[in-house]
Parts: sequence; C-alpha cells; structure tokens
Amino acid sequence: MLKVKPLEDRDYELIKEAERVIEKNYKYGRHHIGSAVRTTSGNVFSAVHVEANVGRITVCGEAVAIGKSISEGDHEFETIVAVAHPHPHEDIEKCWVVAPCGMCRELISDYGKNTDVILSYNDKLVKCNVMELLPEKYTSDIE
Repeated sequence: MLKVKPLEDRDYELIKEAERVIEKNYKYGRHHIGSAVRTTSGNVFSAVHVEANVGRITVCGEAVAIGKSISEGDHEFETIVAVAHPHPHEDIEKCWVVAPCGMCRELISDYGKNTDVILSYNDKLVKCNVMELLPEKYTSDIE
C-alpha cells in the first residue's frame, strides 16, 4: 500500500502552474503534458513535454522541468507534478493530474530521493515520496 500525504495549498498552486504552462503551449501532436517542480528553496519551474515522431526520443515534461531547474542552479527538489491537456477530439474540458512514467520515476529519484510526487490515488489527489513509486530502484556507482 502506498504511503500518501494530503495536499497543501502550495501543492494546488503547483498543479495550477503545470496547467498554466500546458494551456499556454498546448499543440496537438506536439505538447500535451505540462509539469511543474518546486525546489526546496521554494522556486517553481514549469515546462511542457516535447513530442517526437520517433516515440523513444520524446522528452517528458518532468524531465524538461527538472532540466530547467538545474540549468538555473536549483538542484534540490521538493515536489513535482504533471498534468495532461485534453485533445480536441476528447470530451474533457480541463487538465488532469497524471502519474509519472517509469522513466520519469527513475529520473526524479536519481535527482532527489526525497522528492514528493503529486498523483491521483483512489480517486483523490495526494502526494507521496518518489521512492514509493519505484520499488527495487536501479542504482549505480554515482550515487
């Protein structure tokens, strides 16, 4: 069973930031996921995923947001979230929170084992430590 924590007001603000970045930059077939990461210093970095015609080289929104944060010199992460934007053919009106894919779970944990991830669990929004989502994590000499 997942150990979850309730969201705080600032977690809802982080979700709103992820929604803002994808609503501003949504492009069918190119960008439909927005992500926002809050660092331990309180800064927030948001980004969209970058779709590629060859699926393997698509870059997830979480990876872009983390890279943006690191590029600005902010290397310690507190909480991250990703949201999906509805496509024009879907009968959905607003963005929704999505869980990170397996590669993003690895990446988030590589750069911050103490990072919380916001996700939907049992039909409610919660957060949990990324390591809860990645049992038996792969490790290397770098850690």
